[in-house]
Amino acid sequence: MTEEIIGRDLSILGLFQHADIVVKSIIIGLLLASVVCWAMAFEKFIRVWLVNREIRVLEANGKSGTLPSGRANSLVGAVGDAARTEWAEGADAASAGEVRDRLEVAMRAAVKRKLKSIEQGLPFLATLGSAAPFIGLFGTVWGIMNSFTAIAQQKDTSLAVVAPGIAEALFATAVGLAAAIPAVIFYNQITVALGRASERVAPAIVGLARTLSRRGVEGVN
Repeated sequence: MTEEIIGRDLSILGLFQHADIVVKSIIIGLLLASVVCWAMAFEKFIRVWLVNREIRVLEANGKSGTLPSGRANSLVGAVGDAARTEWAEGADAASAGEVRDRLEVAMRAAVKRKLKSIEQGLPFLATLGSAAPFIGLFGTVWGIMNSFTAIAQQKDTSLAVVAPGIAEALFATAVGLAAAIPAVIFYNQITVALGRASERVAPAIVGLARTLSRRGVEGVN
């Protein structure tokens, strides 16, 4: 038995194959969560890039005072539709100041809804970043516990006997950290990018609302 332990495959695949079923389940779960994390982050970064491109369009239109139009599911289209809807509901009967305020509120709400849709899924990244190390640590504790049980049964405390089981257990912690570190980085990067996008779009919305309220109904048609 001791010779079998000493000659055990200590590669990553070998550590996984010889691990306990609980440790295997934890490793598989963390690997799947890591795949989801990378896929989600890739999708979020693309959407943030598209939103920043649309914000540049809104900034240009804020300077020119023309209301842009676009696809209904785009930021530009959502802002334009919100302004037109607000105007159609009676904004032309109010004073210029009230028109500006109502248009600005409507367009800000459209921007907020768009950014909120991008934020969906971010709690998963935050949860994975905080929980994955502890999940991996649980697998490590479980594996080490089994290793010490095997030592007691074999009555052999040599390092050659102890090392394989401990290595298998520590592998779970390594996988947990490998899943948690990218999740934390992605969450912080995406959150900061969305915050900057919100700050960038605010002046454009203010400029559009001000100019359109002065130009009248021609500005939103």
